[in-house]
Amino acid sequence: MQRWKTRLHRFSFLVWLPALFVVFFAGCAQKESIFRQESFVFGTRIEISIQGEGKIKAAKAAQSVLQRFDELHRKLHAWQPSDLDRLNTAFASGSGKSQIDPELARILEDAKAFSLQSDGLFNPAIGNLIRLWGFHDDGPPTELPSKAAIDQMVTAAPSMQNLHIENNQTWSDNPAVRIDLGGYAKGLALDEAVSILRQHGIRNALVNIGGNVIALGKPGDRPWKVGIQHPRKAGVIATLDLHDGEAIGTSGDYQRYFEAAGKRYSHLLDPRTGWPANGMQSVTILVSGDSAGVKSDVLTKPLFVGNTNILEMMRRFNLSQVMAVDSNGSVLVSTGMLKRLQWREPGQAHHVFGPQAVR
Repeated sequence: MQRWKTRLHRFSFLVWLPALFVVFFAGCAQKESIFRQESFVFGTRIEISIQGEGKIKAAKAAQSVLQRFDELHRKLHAWQPSDLDRLNTAFASGSGKSQIDPELARILEDAKAFSLQSDGLFNPAIGNLIRLWGFHDDGPPTELPSKAAIDQMVTAAPSMQNLHIENNQTWSDNPAVRIDLGGYAKGLALDEAVSILRQHGIRNALVNIGGNVIALGKPGDRPWKVGIQHPRKAGVIATLDLHDGEAIGTSGDYQRYFEAAGKRYSHLLDPRTGWPANGMQSVTILVSGDSAGVKSDVLTKPLFVGNTNILEMMRRFNLSQVMAVDSNGSVLVSTGMLKRLQWREPGQAHHVFGPQAVR
């Protein structure tokens, strides 16, 4: 995990946290039988854990997963030469329709659908705003953007509605659109990892991409267990068992942020205001089924950004298992999620909300 702390001007740059979850394994014997492969892709740490397979088979499967991650990285990176970067350049120049491969077309269509369903609270089109804040780089921002510059970006109103995809061609009717799939790509990679591992005959595995985690099978006779990071304290706030096909993801203001004049500015920007969303400290969701990885990555964003509308967003996306910590530090737990959590500190204060939803 990369850690750094430095000070420039009045800014105190803190830790970029690539891992939101601490992974726990039950039993020493199981620990010894787990093959682990680590890497660094998508600007964050990757960990693949495979249980119950020979080292050669496990290593081959893990290598295939990492090769696929590299392919997605080269295709979807918004700030280095890639298919997506070339597309963004075309949008900015107003050069008309661009030919793209079928996979990128599907990805953009999917991201657009999520954006429209969330009323733009999940908005991959605000890449220029992300760059303005300095959150596009692996290093820390160097200055707070001016209000005038932020207002200009908001007035330009880039959105996924401006993006059009037809017959593997795409164009934007707004030159301010710059696609950044940082809130989508990790989830896509999780789903791809599960597919590849199954193709290699792997039955039990856990894939962790910067804190977005998906489970395949289980290690021995117990499920995989993960811990949910406390947004303001060292260690976890709760743990839960992660079953086959389930994915868990968190958006938090403690992952990538800096402080200026005693105020925290996180990378989770509200497209409506241009400023970091400030109603939540963290939002965690647990999902399963088709595209569980993508959902675990994408759907925390509209819940985090639209904090006062959390129940409506849950209804739209058919979510039942949600835990949030609001800006005051109050822990909010849906009735569905409460059944899954084991609190790290017995007697943890929390507020239960929402009816039991059916997924």
